[in-house]
Amino acid sequence: MIKRLALMALACFLAVTLVLPLGAERAHAAPVSTFFNVIKQDGADPWMYKHTDGYYYYTQTTGGNITLSRSRTLSGIDAGESAVVWTPPAGTMYSSNLWAPELHYLDGKWYVYFAADNGSNENHRMYVLENASANPMTGSWTLKGKISDATDRWAIDGTVLTVGGSRYFLWSGWEGTVNDKQHLYIAQMSNPWTISSARTRIATPTYSWETNTTPQVNEGPQVIVRGSTISLVYSASGSWTDGYCLGLITAGTSANLLNASSWTKKSTPIFASANGIYGPGHHSFTKSPDGAEDWIVYHSARWQGAGWTRQVRAQKFGWNADNTPNLGSPAAPNAPIAVPSGEPSRERYEAENAALGGGAAATNEASASGGRKVGYIDTAASYVQFTVSAPAAGWYVLAARTGNGTSGQPWAIHGLSVNGGAASNFYVAYSGWNNWGTSTAKVYLNAGSNTVRFTRVSNYAEIDSLDLFPSL
Repeated sequence: MIKRLALMALACFLAVTLVLPLGAERAHAAPVSTFFNVIKQDGADPWMYKHTDGYYYYTQTTGGNITLSRSRTLSGIDAGESAVVWTPPAGTMYSSNLWAPELHYLDGKWYVYFAADNGSNENHRMYVLENASANPMTGSWTLKGKISDATDRWAIDGTVLTVGGSRYFLWSGWEGTVNDKQHLYIAQMSNPWTISSARTRIATPTYSWETNTTPQVNEGPQVIVRGSTISLVYSASGSWTDGYCLGLITAGTSANLLNASSWTKKSTPIFASANGIYGPGHHSFTKSPDGAEDWIVYHSARWQGAGWTRQVRAQKFGWNADNTPNLGSPAAPNAPIAVPSGEPSRERYEAENAALGGGAAATNEASASGGRKVGYIDTAASYVQFTVSAPAAGWYVLAARTGNGTSGQPWAIHGLSVNGGAASNFYVAYSGWNNWGTSTAKVYLNAGSNTVRFTRVSNYAEIDSLDLFPSL
């Protein structure tokens, strides 16, 4: 009798292992309302704006064009729809080095403010595009021209402040024609593309954390108003260094903002390198989907000493008693943080529980979300296959926590196949092993069980975990 029962058990085990790929029976999901804090694995100078239509609109420095993205979730922006909406004509004074674009909705129209030059940095100036379409990713963008005060000096990082019925332009610029310091300036606007007053210098590099590079830098001004306090949060020190950080100057909403004495600078940074995150800066402010939370979106170096090789992060912040933002410190990269309030929860699948083949293997790793990661995805036969479940057929955001430490610092490419379909390229930026980023895709899933398979295409990358949530 005992022998018969043992044989029956063995037969059942063999039947299961023949039907299910290795590891598939363990590839269960954990429902979570957290994410690991990288929202774009490659990018700099992030600008995110939550519009009244429920979409987040996003743009960043590309260098050669204006690209817009939009998504209904803050954390899913990398998998949102994206389009190049404007490319400058060759041979113009604004044909090269397009930096730090910002998208604003003013007086019922869309405007993009960006810095550009003709290939020579000393010719950097600010320019304005206009679009009357309800959706800024459609319709036509018209160049309104250069936006400048009478001095027409070097200028970058322009932004707009509307307060007390008046509108102001703020930017980073040179006092003269020598690249020794970048100061912050303000001037009044008569319309969204015209400055109508003399410029006023409201901040200059003063403290040791602002004057430790050549040139000395105050740049990237962003304003947020709470109560009667205007907080202008700016980036200081060289953007190419780990010392890049955020400083603060403040003014009252009823003050004469064109008077430099109305502005007071804080003597210490309010956001700086910490928790293994280096050079945090050039940020924007936005709200959670339900409007209940304030969030900062910022870039940081992808690894210590990475310079201008950066990624984009986001985290919630609070407020001090004086109505200035309390940004705290950059969130620790290996501890998940709560998703923005109003975003859908996720299903998280650990890679070590997936079906592995062709040499792919799980190993212990303290920085991994479940204490283990999957690597050795080294040959054309290697694969990592997740069995995932969707409550309804539709589009989902797939966010994989990935790492790439390939020699020479190239991008790695995996093939991503859903339910046996043709594989698409799935890109993993270099940040070094166990210095995790987030690679994303928008995928269509059937109701019920689905397979998601990763295979090697070029170079080498590892997978820690996989999050899936609806693309709203």
